[in-house]
Amino acid sequence: MKLLHKDIEKDNAGQVTLVPEEAEDMWHTYNLLQVGDSLRASTIRKVQTESPTGSVGSSRVRTTLTLCVETIDFDTQACQLRVKGTNIEENQYVKMGAYHTIELELNRKFTLAKKNWDSVVLDRIDQACDPTQRADVAAVVMQEGLANLVLVTPAMTLLRAKVEVTIPRKRKGSCTQHEKGLEKFYEAVMQAILRHINFDVVKCILVASPGYVKDHFTTYLFSEAVRQDNKILLENRPKFMLVHSSSGHKYSLKEVLSDPTVTNRLSDTKAAGEVKALEDFYKMLQHEPDRAFYGLGHVEKAADALAVDTLLISDKLFRHQDIPTRSRYVRLVDNVRDNGGTVRIFSSLHVSGERKLLLPSCS
Repeated sequence: MKLLHKDIEKDNAGQVTLVPEEAEDMWHTYNLLQVGDSLRASTIRKVQTESPTGSVGSSRVRTTLTLCVETIDFDTQACQLRVKGTNIEENQYVKMGAYHTIELELNRKFTLAKKNWDSVVLDRIDQACDPTQRADVAAVVMQEGLANLVLVTPAMTLLRAKVEVTIPRKRKGSCTQHEKGLEKFYEAVMQAILRHINFDVVKCILVASPGYVKDHFTTYLFSEAVRQDNKILLENRPKFMLVHSSSGHKYSLKEVLSDPTVTNRLSDTKAAGEVKALEDFYKMLQHEPDRAFYGLGHVEKAADALAVDTLLISDKLFRHQDIPTRSRYVRLVDNVRDNGGTVRIFSSLHVSGERKLLLPSCS
């Protein structure tokens, strides 16, 4: 995300102009938008035209509209964001008060105006515009015939490819068809890795599976890299790390990132840091229950007593459409930070944020 302009007044009202540069930026924008905000962006509008002869036709024109936001729809798979609202500025194609839906586009600027920019939203902009916050972990979670290739960014877990290949069973006295099926499967996974992983950015590629599937695959991968003289794979071989998982399904990624050897390897990434923070909380809840609290009321009391060392909270709570409720969560975050505590805001699209979070570890 690129920040082009920022104008926030002392009363916290104002506007920012941003340019989404990659798919994940749409997720950040989704978390910035609220009902009642003002959004100005380029869009396509279907308009009717009447010729001098009286015939009516229609055409699609590009124009810039300013909407008062009413509904926000985010497609998590395609990372597409649609915003519906009423037009609040004069336009030659759209009447005042008319409804329109803007689909925000990559590399096209938009301006977002709010009556109140709170600390959580401003932190989200800082995070989105930080060039160091990128997908630095990739994972291939696999079993025979099934593989999920996932990019783990600081804000979300993105499924980039799902490979499914039917592998014939071994027959008595002959394994030829089975081996051909495996080779076809391994080749498809290899092509997915080359297509979807940016080796200039990714620091570590986790290959996880039950049994020896991961070992057989990496043997195939690098023998093919040698045969094809694929320098990208050969130069990045140290980035590959083999890990055990219970299955090849995406949900197994949670146990993979919780593995101590993985967290040590990924110690400098936010993904591993969030998973570790959650694991630490559950350990404290089990062994020192007097120091671990959850639920809004209990957490607020702990914060008022200056007893919160670390607050774990889901970004889903800040998308609440009831302003007093949202403000209550923001005040809690500000309270903890003002008193020297650490706040970790978990993304609901990240493997670490799949559970509802409002958890402090108390000192």
